[in-house]
Amino acid sequence: MKEDSETSPLPSPWKGEGETYPLLFKEGTKGRLKDKAAGGRYLNKDDLVILGIDPGSGVTGYGVVKGSHDKAVLIDYGTIKVSYKKPLSLRLEEIYSCITDVISRIKPDQLAIEEAFYSKNAKSALVMGQVRGVVLLAGAQAKIPIAEYSPREVKSSIVGTGAASKTQVQFMVKNILQLKNLPEPEDASDALAIALCHLNKLVSKKRLKEMIKDT
Repeated sequence: MKEDSETSPLPSPWKGEGETYPLLFKEGTKGRLKDKAAGGRYLNKDDLVILGIDPGSGVTGYGVVKGSHDKAVLIDYGTIKVSYKKPLSLRLEEIYSCITDVISRIKPDQLAIEEAFYSKNAKSALVMGQVRGVVLLAGAQAKIPIAEYSPREVKSSIVGTGAASKTQVQFMVKNILQLKNLPEPEDASDALAIALCHLNKLVSKKRLKEMIKDT
């Protein structure tokens, strides 16, 4: 990628650390991706790159982490914002286009997305399902393994309780990734939590296989 050869001081919330990393994105790609490029801190060749997606009809968050075992580092996070004034078909096309762009640029090993939720508002639930559909399609076309987690599963994995608040999730994401400030907005923070949840699951499965192999 052309952007990989460029470097830039890390933007907020890493401002002031005096380090530079290869840019994975340029700010405001296509005028829709709100990126906070912070890549480059890879651990080793066995690490997995996980793309987490928090789907939304107006704002879809994405977060990318890389890691294995007990370590994880932030690669990138941001949001995809679409206007409610546009017809639903155009909003879905825009979300799909942005997700495929993120996938083509980052080339994640796996994708994790929040499961469909039950809502008293049937219309909202239907639209959310359609947003999930275009994200799943983008991942499937890229031939990326996809995992789905409920909000309670994500909260339990990151905070230790399925009843955790969004603020608690943000705080734990900040600590796990060793950030100076809380990752914002919440849509992006939730996406990072989803990615970390999946990484935790993969590590747990790998450890279980190793334990069985050693017995």
